[in-house]
Amino acid sequence: MSPEQFLRAVRFDAQGLVPAIAQDAKTGAVLMLAWMNEEALRRTIAGGDVTYWSRSRQQLWRKGETSGHTQRLIEAWVDCDGDTLLLKVDQTGPACHTGEPVCFFRKLNE
Repeated sequence: MSPEQFLRAVRFDAQGLVPAIAQDAKTGAVLMLAWMNEEALRRTIAGGDVTYWSRSRQQLWRKGETSGHTQRLIEAWVDCDGDTLLLKVDQTGPACHTGEPVCFFRKLNE
């Protein structure tokens, strides 16, 4: 599907956002979940450097612009309802702001 067809398939919520799951394209590890608005998605598709929307700062942020822990887009998928994105990425350095390789490092032990 073309970039424009892909963008039309995405259903942004009332705040103009869609959740984006970042997955390591090589290992399949789920790295993190962040939010994108249309501009973040357009920039990501156009340039390949993954850009998100910061809900706390209310601004765009390119992953790794301060830490150097960048994400390069390999593939972008939209789910069947159009309300969630899966971004397969080439991750440089840890994905989590805590320094952990992935954001999902705390597991419930039963």
